[in-house]
Amino acid sequence: MNRSIKFKGRLRSYLWTPLYFIPILLVMNIPLYFIDKQAGYCISAFTGLYTIAITVTYYRHKPHIIDAMISFATQYGTVQKKLLNDFEIAYALLDSSGRLLWVNEKFCALSGKDKNYHKSITSIFPTISKEILRNNSELELEVKYEEKFLRASVRRIYFDSIITDSTMVDISDHQDYLIAMYFFDETSMTQLVKDYENQKMVVAQVYIDNYEEALDSIEDVKRSLLAALIDRKVTAYFSKVDALVRKTEKDKYFIVFRHEYLQSLKEDKFSLLDEVKTVKVGNTMSVTLSIGIGDTGVTYTQNNEYSRMAIDLALGRGGDQVVLREGERVTYFGGKAQQVEKNTRVKARVKAHALRGIIETKQHVIIMGHQISDMDSFGAAIGIYCAARTLDKKVQIVLNSVSSSLRPFRECFTPENGYEPDMFLTREQAIEVCTPDTVVMVVDTNRPMNTECPEILKMTKSIVVFDHHRQSNDVIESPVLSYIEPYASSACEMIAEVLQYFADENIKLAPQEADSIYAGILIDTNNFMAKTGVRTFEAAAYLKRSGAEVTRVRKMLRNDMSDYKARAEVVRHAEVYRGAFAISVCPTDNIESPTIVGAQAANELLNITGIKASFVLTEFHGKIYISSRSIDEINVQIIMERLGGGGHLNIAGAQLEHYSIAQVKRLIQQTIDTMIEEGDIIV
Repeated sequence: MNRSIKFKGRLRSYLWTPLYFIPILLVMNIPLYFIDKQAGYCISAFTGLYTIAITVTYYRHKPHIIDAMISFATQYGTVQKKLLNDFEIAYALLDSSGRLLWVNEKFCALSGKDKNYHKSITSIFPTISKEILRNNSELELEVKYEEKFLRASVRRIYFDSIITDSTMVDISDHQDYLIAMYFFDETSMTQLVKDYENQKMVVAQVYIDNYEEALDSIEDVKRSLLAALIDRKVTAYFSKVDALVRKTEKDKYFIVFRHEYLQSLKEDKFSLLDEVKTVKVGNTMSVTLSIGIGDTGVTYTQNNEYSRMAIDLALGRGGDQVVLREGERVTYFGGKAQQVEKNTRVKARVKAHALRGIIETKQHVIIMGHQISDMDSFGAAIGIYCAARTLDKKVQIVLNSVSSSLRPFRECFTPENGYEPDMFLTREQAIEVCTPDTVVMVVDTNRPMNTECPEILKMTKSIVVFDHHRQSNDVIESPVLSYIEPYASSACEMIAEVLQYFADENIKLAPQEADSIYAGILIDTNNFMAKTGVRTFEAAAYLKRSGAEVTRVRKMLRNDMSDYKARAEVVRHAEVYRGAFAISVCPTDNIESPTIVGAQAANELLNITGIKASFVLTEFHGKIYISSRSIDEINVQIIMERLGGGGHLNIAGAQLEHYSIAQVKRLIQQTIDTMIEEGDIIV
């Protein structure tokens, strides 16, 4: 059999090289016969002997060479197979369907299977499906097997790339490749990475929201006891997670702890918020906390900056909550309680003086509220208009549309009544007149995309925000002055306070100006029945002294018959979900401002016994507007936040695109179900 094997390629050239000299010798021998016949005979004899010797040697040693080569190849293949079998990395060879064909010892030790196990790889590693193997020629997979973390490297081996012109293997069948899989045990590396992540430091800042107010509600001798009990609660809570707690001010704490404990605090939903409310030493007001936590920063300084941003957001949302900032991701915990009204007006006075300083340095002021402007937005804009006018500045208001409820007030500000013809601007006009030297004043919203003209926010660096809604992730960036008070009943209440401190002499308001601001408070408090505090009535009293007339305002706020009938339809078709949540749809036919009617109808539904929260859906301009209301038992703000909206504890809303009314209804019901299961809502 060995004699029938023929050499090819370089090996044949190497072995046949001595034979190539025979014709050369014969050619060289011919001239010798003409020179010296005796020498020619000698060379001919030598050539003959050389030919016989080389030929005999070649054919005699050829079988031995072939045997040696076969032996070497066999031994080499055995060595390769043994090396692969003893390979320190788990290795498996699969057919194209994912069935095991051959595995090495390391794979057997890893999987607990023997070499005769020829089932699918999926039976061992469920995450490695046939679809994954079929759709990817090369990939890396993270696989968890029992307590080990593995990295699986998958490669295809195509027959046509390693076998050519084979007479022993038919590769014309559909299965033209095998699958090689390498499994790298990265358990130790994964554990090291996890330990490294767990050892990272998390920074937290804790503020007492109502420290002064709580102390003022108890006797002097008990004040130190209240402060000590709060300190004890905060220290004990964070000591459970091996945290470093330092009190930086009488009502502020700086806390550092390891990342590994953060998850347990999240699962606990930061019960410290509820624990501190139980501190009672005669105080009539419960103590609440705001906590800002910064995590996932590259440096400790960045985590500290994240915590500062988080605590600012927590305070801007009314306190009594935890805000966790992990890079760009923000998570909220708590925030279920009603915001505590601040009795002091120091902040309003400081903001008023700061606003005056900003306006005095500019020659042009543009004021704008939120889209589909309501009475609160309009009244607040009028208040700022009056303040800027006092300083002899050019001031204009962006107002894209006028609703039916707003029109009676808007018609009071005409050139006939002494106002500039260009007092009100459209969105396009605002873009034309805005310059880098313009002050842009945003009222009744803190979200850039909700404003009447988001474009001008990028055209100037002098931006001022006055709002009473809780802040969210999407806020106006880098305002030169921000005054956000979630405990305020309305933006008009805030503006009324600011007007009292804006100038050395009280600003003189015209009756229609005082009426507009008063109407904003009246609407947002639902006739002083919701979110009203001492400062709300003080602001209303100031406006009454300035010329606001209750009867005149009430007449201008009256609705037409179609709006009244629409509200009645909302109430008539309301569905009660889980015995406490009223969900209804506001009709839009023959109604000029259906979103406002929807909000009014949501208030009406709260007059029904047993209804704890109402949700009215209005389809308008390609969006579904949700108006949500409650009295005090349900925090509708956290419900609306889950739908991308926001607001207050008892007044909130959201806007959804690409949904139908039926889908939004179901989405609200699912959100309520989820929050009840998670304990965020108690029915």
